[in-house]
Parts: sequence; structure tokens; C-alpha cells
Amino acid sequence: MSFGDPNNPYGQPPQAPQGPYGQQPPVPPQGGQPGYGYPQQGAPQQPQQPYGYPQQGQVPPQGQPGYGYAQQPAAPYGQPGMPGMPGMPMGYASWGARVGAFLIDGLIIAAVPVILFIISGVIAGASASRSIPDTSSCPPGDYTCVSNAINSASSSSTPVGALLVGALGYVVMLAAVIFLIAKEGSTGQTPGKKALGIKVIKESTGQTLGFGMTFVRFLCRYLNGVLCGIGYLWPLWDEKNQTFGDKIVGNVVVQVPK
Repeated sequence: MSFGDPNNPYGQPPQAPQGPYGQQPPVPPQGGQPGYGYPQQGAPQQPQQPYGYPQQGQVPPQGQPGYGYAQQPAAPYGQPGMPGMPGMPMGYASWGARVGAFLIDGLIIAAVPVILFIISGVIAGASASRSIPDTSSCPPGDYTCVSNAINSASSSSTPVGALLVGALGYVVMLAAVIFLIAKEGSTGQTPGKKALGIKVIKESTGQTLGFGMTFVRFLCRYLNGVLCGIGYLWPLWDEKNQTFGDKIVGNVVVQVPK
């Protein structure tokens, strides 16, 4: 037997519509007044944010992002721009390029000093030709004349000019070496390296070495000559094309645009 509504033959009161995900909608308290947490009649409904997303007006904490906040993309392993790393624009310098740069720098260091040494040798040779005493004008038995001739030849054979020119050659060579060390320490390139498009950098940071470490690297070149110069040939099969001196200082030589 039905009561009231003919479409409700069982007499059951109408059920409220189900909320999303099976939740029942909140029922306001008796008396018609909405309580705390219940929506006001006619008030606009705010869309619910999915779990884990920041609410409107909420600022993510500084430093490490919390759960639900967008993560920053992680940087690739290793220093950016270093040889062997992803996206690296440079490669290790070849052995031939390093040898070519060494020869160019050697010409810069030795060009002027070699000329000065040749001049010094010519002066010394001319002085040596005058070191033979001329006793042809001395009468036989005149030992005083012979002694004077010997003393005159000895004083004129002292190669003062040759010594000065030779010393100047060494000073120029030392100045050229210091110039190349300072240039490589500040820019990573000597004139020879710049001409062939290679550069010396610190392997761990990618920065230039500075004057002090470049000077140490210059001294470590003598270790490359140990065991019949195998250190100079080591870049031919080394993974990073390094010599013994490079491994001690911790630098690599890379290719750069000319």
C-alpha cells in the first residue's frame, strides 16, 4: 500500500543524492541555520583541490620543496661543460695539437735568445783569435818584450762583450718563459695554444690554473722525460689525453674555438 507519492510505492522517503566518491553530503542542523563547516545557501562553492596540490594563496616553503610541489629538474652528473659530460661543447685536445703548440711556444722562447747566443759566440771567437801573442817584433832574448806581448794578448782575449751578450740572451729567455706562464695561467692559452685552438683548464672546476699552478705544471714537465720521455707520449693512449704533469696538477687540455 502506498502513501503519498504514487511513484514511491513502498512509502520510503526520497533519498538525497550521493556525493562524489560515495560521500554523503553534509546535513545542516535542525532549525534551518547552517552550522560551522556547512555551505551557506547561495554562497559560491570553491572547487576542491586534489590531494597533494597547494591550496590557493599557499606559498611553498623555501628551500627543499614539500610533497606535492613541483620539483626542479635535477642537474646532470658532473660539472656542466666539462669534457665527457652531457652537452659538453669541447673535447680533449689531440696529441698532435699539443705538440704543435709546444713547438710554436718554443720558437717564441728561443728565437731571440738563439740570435744573441750566436752573436756571443762570434765575439768569443774573435777574442780567441787575438789571444795568441805576437812576438815577431821582439828581438831574440828580449824577455820583457815577449812578456808584454803575452800580457797584451791575454787582456784582449777576455770576452767581456761575449759574456754580456750571452747573459742578455738568458734574461730574454727567462722573460719569455715567465710571459708564457702568466699568459697560460690567466687565460689558459699561450700563443701556440691559441693558434691551434686548445686550452688548459682545471679538471675539477673548468677554470684556468692561475700563475702558481701553471708554474708547478711547467716544472712537472721534467717528469714527462722520465723513462725515455714516455710521459710526453702518454696522451696517445690516455683516456683524457693527459701527460704525467697533467695528472699531477689535475688539469686537462681541451679544444676551444679559434
